[in-house]
Amino acid sequence: MAGRGKALGSGVRCWNWLGNAARDNKKTRIVPRHVQLAVRNDEELSRLLGQVTIANGGVLPNIHSTLLPKRVSKGPVDDE
Repeated sequence: MAGRGKALGSGVRCWNWLGNAARDNKKTRIVPRHVQLAVRNDEELSRLLGQVTIANGGVLPNIHSTLLPKRVSKGPVDDE
């Protein structure tokens, strides 16, 4: 029974994150996508559920930096 408080606290924290994920996506219902986003964005939950597949959860949005367009620095232009 000693570990029950920690589990309850983690559960409440997880529901809070699920609600935040739903609100960020302008939704009123929590769907598996919100569970996936909440779990993968939290370090502790991600470690706990690292090998778990969440059905209909999708993947985290990620674009590899080498695929992004190169930034052109705009330096001072010398008009003479």
